[in-house]
Amino acid sequence: MEEHSDFSPLESQLAAHIRARLGELRGSEERVAQVVLARGADLVGLSVSDVAELAGTAPSSVVRACQRLGFRGYQELKIAAVRQAPALVPDTSDVRDPAARALADTVRAAREALDGITTTLAVDGLRAAAEALNAADHVLLLGEGLSGAVVLDAAYRLRALGLRTDAPADPSTAQLAAAQLTSASACLAVSHTGATRTVVDAARHARGNGAAVVAVTSYARSPLAEAATHTLVAGGQDLVFGLETTASRIAHLTVVDALTLTLLALRGEPAEQALRRSADVTADQMY
Repeated sequence: MEEHSDFSPLESQLAAHIRARLGELRGSEERVAQVVLARGADLVGLSVSDVAELAGTAPSSVVRACQRLGFRGYQELKIAAVRQAPALVPDTSDVRDPAARALADTVRAAREALDGITTTLAVDGLRAAAEALNAADHVLLLGEGLSGAVVLDAAYRLRALGLRTDAPADPSTAQLAAAQLTSASACLAVSHTGATRTVVDAARHARGNGAAVVAVTSYARSPLAEAATHTLVAGGQDLVFGLETTASRIAHLTVVDALTLTLLALRGEPAEQALRRSADVTADQMY
């Protein structure tokens, strides 16, 4: 497969749609999707045979990959790519300066992740997840590594709304807590890949005990999504190594904010009172 040195120009809802479904593709079909992401609007000049050559596969595999992604064929996907790709903006940063390039790449990745949320995250799904958390008498939060920061933020916000929460940092403690949940409980699990073993195992324990499991992840198909009763997809996969988790963390924090605001509306005055108490506590800690 030919290497493409530039960063992906396909920064659109279409890109988010494709990235969220990369986990559903295998082998040649995944390579086709990567070519589509890398080439973006340049697909207008590429035939199905060109894409097949770039992906190291047959034209029939290109068509099959497009259909797996929800299009009738390559032509429909190509039209969508051309329509949604943004106008190219000249890069004025000094590519020789690693700090300038790092800043530009990080902002680009974050913007792309945020722009794709409305494509991968359904409003009905968000509402259903918030209702499940609201109905629970106790919410267990799970997440490790970089997702741990998202979990801590979510725990603070849910607690500020008056929900009883638990966010154990130790994986063994999290497993034990998940095993003790009941059908009256809920679990909020965060994982970029949706494949972190300890998080997935704990989520499975929670689901097995009848608890509602809300997953926040970057992939529509993953072990965590399979264990969840509600899956909120945001973030996608970025093609720049090292930035995918940065972008997904920002997208996941945005999902937490959206969940919080939805819960605030669902809980009404009790949540408003809890927020006022939280504000009083915060104010007491200020000079």
